[in-house]
Amino acid sequence: MYLDKFRLDGKTAVITGAARGIGFATAQALADAGARVVLTDLDADALDAAVRTLTDAGIDAHGVPFDVTDPAAAQRIHDDIAARIGVVDVLVNNAGIAISNVPAESMSDEVWNRVLDVNLNGLFRCCRAFGKSMLERGGGAIVNVGSMAGFIATRPQEQVNYNASKAAVHHLTGSLAAEWGARGVRVNAVAPTYIDTELVRKVSMDPNLRQYWLGGTPMGRLGRADEIASVILFLASDAASLMTGSIVVADGGYMCW
Repeated sequence: MYLDKFRLDGKTAVITGAARGIGFATAQALADAGARVVLTDLDADALDAAVRTLTDAGIDAHGVPFDVTDPAAAQRIHDDIAARIGVVDVLVNNAGIAISNVPAESMSDEVWNRVLDVNLNGLFRCCRAFGKSMLERGGGAIVNVGSMAGFIATRPQEQVNYNASKAAVHHLTGSLAAEWGARGVRVNAVAPTYIDTELVRKVSMDPNLRQYWLGGTPMGRLGRADEIASVILFLASDAASLMTGSIVVADGGYMCW
């Protein structure tokens, strides 16, 4: 009974920024639970490779190139997926970028807007396009990828643009949940710590960063993409049927100190 709640058989899930990292691990997790997965990403070559890896493993996976900063793209992508693949039951908004080590007093409008346009504006457009059809059907689950940086000022890296964008994602999550909860659409978010991707792994070898990133984490390690994907699977499934507007922190204890 209880394990069945985690199943996504017969459902279609769309994951943005899914060519690598958390997005790709999420596609694997949702597919393992029985979902048909649609991966989207700006990097068409990496997207093709990711989809090929999944299909070679016998997974029902599809790829759709997608630039979340294109104001008209989200609705167009939604309509294309609905027509070719089927109605979307789960949306995971994972696409995001960081431009770090830029002091606030010297941050240009271009750098500020670039991060906000991907992390917040693009995410909202996806929620709007896919959420509208979920509301029309009376059901669906949206999971946004926020960050512990939405709660704290990261250190030592200076990135007010990223931090502000993730705080906005958290509040947007709660606001959408409040509007849509009675209409059958759940909206939640996960707030990860630093995740062991190739880029972060190289950066984290800097002794100064290790002092703050790992030394400031009770678990003493980076998170893994599959650990965040597991939380996303939970939030996307009926196992979380009473949850909406929640921000699930997965930070290895970073915010305990």
